[in-house]
Amino acid sequence: MNDRFKGWKYLEIKEGKLTKYNWLVQHKDKLLLGYKTDIGAFTYINAKNGVVIEDFVQIGSHCSIYSISTIDEKEGRVVLKKNCKIGSHSIIMPGITIGENSIIGAFSFVNKDIPDNVTAFGIPIKIIKRRVKKKIP
Repeated sequence: MNDRFKGWKYLEIKEGKLTKYNWLVQHKDKLLLGYKTDIGAFTYINAKNGVVIEDFVQIGSHCSIYSISTIDEKEGRVVLKKNCKIGSHSIIMPGITIGENSIIGAFSFVNKDIPDNVTAFGIPIKIIKRRVKKKIP
């Protein structure tokens, strides 16, 4: 593993307030944050129905993760599995799981589950290619 996470520590998350890295969570008691995660500035997480961010997940800046959508009345737990990566400005809708080691390209609209070890992007999301399975620490 590179030095990206050297000295990484869990940070304090306050309800509805920006963290020291400038991202925000509503319903923080329903967020499960894994070890050595990296969440970009101005990302919004609504965890009303649960959001699980597993170990080594990277989320780019300006992303939105919704466990509830009042526009179309969808709701459900969101799971970002170990070592997945979410490109900047992407939107993840309620009830979605993104698989281990998968990469979501920037500006994607994720409205369906994404399996392990793929690269996907687009509006709506489409799987572009399979990836070689990586060994995760």
